[in-house]
Amino acid sequence: MNGLNLETWLAARGTQDWTVSTHANEAIQMHRTLPGYEPTPLVEVPEIAAELCIGRFFVKDESKRFDLGAFKFLGASWAVGRALKQSPGTMTLTTATDGNHGRAIARMAKTLGLRAVIFTPNTLPQKAIDNIEAEGAEVNVLQDDYNAAIIASRKFAEENENTLIVQDTSWEGYEDVPAWIVEGYSTLFVEADEQLAELGIDNPDLVSIPVGVGSLAQAAIAHYRDSQRQIHPRLLSVEPTKAASILASLHQGSPQSIATEETLMNGLNCGTPSAIAWPYLKDGLDAAVAVADEAAQSTIDLLAGFGLESGPSGAASVAGIFELLTGTDSVSNREKLGINENSVILAISTEGAIK
Repeated sequence: MNGLNLETWLAARGTQDWTVSTHANEAIQMHRTLPGYEPTPLVEVPEIAAELCIGRFFVKDESKRFDLGAFKFLGASWAVGRALKQSPGTMTLTTATDGNHGRAIARMAKTLGLRAVIFTPNTLPQKAIDNIEAEGAEVNVLQDDYNAAIIASRKFAEENENTLIVQDTSWEGYEDVPAWIVEGYSTLFVEADEQLAELGIDNPDLVSIPVGVGSLAQAAIAHYRDSQRQIHPRLLSVEPTKAASILASLHQGSPQSIATEETLMNGLNCGTPSAIAWPYLKDGLDAAVAVADEAAQSTIDLLAGFGLESGPSGAASVAGIFELLTGTDSVSNREKLGINENSVILAISTEGAIK
């Protein structure tokens, strides 16, 4: 690995296309029946397009997702519904979270009259903890990292009857629920397709996705790499430099668990890729970058100037695009990814500010 820029990765070969059998269409139909559902805005920002020297630039604004300010409820609602059909005696939902996923599970528990027990790392901001507790959940803050929170949640589920763990990452023997969460996330990309089509755009040229354990990126890859799709955009994953487990894994060619540090992008502070996401990430991503907290913060300020509210994890997708297309090796990156003055880029801003 000597001589490599470990904060950037580009695929050395053509990415794989495949046909994925999912319930994505059923998921979006279910979401459309939920109170308060409406597609989140797709916002065009010509000023960013001009700065990047591309044709058009769009942000999918998940700060407007229900009243939760993040995309996670799409996966939580679909997965919990499917899981409860298999475990009808469930009384308690549990999960580990670095923010928005835990709040989404807590909201589902409250809606269904169930108990919610949530485990978090010690890096989670107090306001995020308050928001989860406001949904009626019991929050256990560990003096440890996200991986430890997952272990604690698993142990809790094993030791307590009628308890269902609803985790957005997978491990050996635990694949169904994370796969259902990914199916739920697909609604976001179906909406984006429909919104771009209304503007006469068949396909973006590059899609940028913030990445924690990789589940949202897995959903993006399943959607955009489907062999039935005639044109496949380039796909970029973005992580914090202080928690870049996907980037480390891509450089090594195998899943890596890393020690993470505290980061503004707490929603992306994950040290191990999801087991079911990894094959998608390895064969489906075109590029990956890591961005510093300072870049995320400056991007929040940039987007605010255009009327877009984004939290650090959401802003990472835009910060990553700037890193890739204006930073070191940007000329080479543009050439390899086919980005030019006519390109259309879509950034997924996964969350609003924590309020």
